[in-house]
Amino acid sequence: MTTNSNTTPTKKVRRRPRRLPLFFFCLVLVSGVGFWQSMTWWRWVISPVTVESQAVQLQIPEGTSTEQIGVDLEAVGLIRSQKAWKLWSTWLRLSDTDGSFKAGTYQLDFNQTLPAIASTIWQGDVVQSSLTIPEGWSLQQMADYFEAQGLFSAEEFLEAAQNIPTTEFSWLPTDIPYLEGFLYPDTYFIPADAPSPDQIIAQMLKRFEDVALPLYEGATVPLDMTLNEWVTLASIVEKESVVPEERETIAGVFINRLQRGMKLETDPTVEYALNIRQTKEKPLTLQQVRTPSPYNTYLNTGLPPTAIAPPVWLV
Repeated sequence: MTTNSNTTPTKKVRRRPRRLPLFFFCLVLVSGVGFWQSMTWWRWVISPVTVESQAVQLQIPEGTSTEQIGVDLEAVGLIRSQKAWKLWSTWLRLSDTDGSFKAGTYQLDFNQTLPAIASTIWQGDVVQSSLTIPEGWSLQQMADYFEAQGLFSAEEFLEAAQNIPTTEFSWLPTDIPYLEGFLYPDTYFIPADAPSPDQIIAQMLKRFEDVALPLYEGATVPLDMTLNEWVTLASIVEKESVVPEERETIAGVFINRLQRGMKLETDPTVEYALNIRQTKEKPLTLQQVRTPSPYNTYLNTGLPPTAIAPPVWLV
């Protein structure tokens, strides 16, 4: 029996060397370098801009956005990067969902780190607090706001508003029962150590003196109105108008009615008298319109005894 001598010998297959470990090594190396560069950048970007102490005050008005705070801080030179500010602000919001940056005047230093500056503003460690009084607010609305801010009770503010400080502000009418219409709406910065109602009222009167009073003194006032009458008419126009463009037209209608001895017949005076605010769903009732009051211009001719809001539209 013969054997086949032509059997083909088995060839050995060469295997290529594995390059996977090298790939992972390169990946780890690149990631490590990227991480190291990121950490180096982060440590630099949150560090103080200088080691020397140099204090500066920064005012943050109420309603300022987180992004705008970062813009202001970078513009002053207190931080190096708005991007880093956004990243740290996001971390604060995630770690303290109930917290927020607070308005006010802050004493900050160029040798503070970015996290330290953010913490100061987040916690509200102010030198001064910021208060914003919107246009059209009555004394009662201001009083409720101050009480909600924890400054003092609404009753304390309303009582203080009955004092007419003609010694400090000689231009104030002497025949008004309270300061309705003369407390100018604006953003005010007040001391952090519990200001009194009189202090805030003095600031608001000074603002009226600087902004609104020159307009009265330099204008041709219709019907030779006194300051109180001018402010009262302007306040009614303020509350009656929906858009600023219609205010002069409304003022002209009311002046014409006053010249003719007609009743103004305007809803805001009734709302003020009853301390209510009508809506589309709940307008004034006939009974409310017929409710006697010195402020009810459906029942009385002429102007009410005082303003019903600050006359901002004249400015």
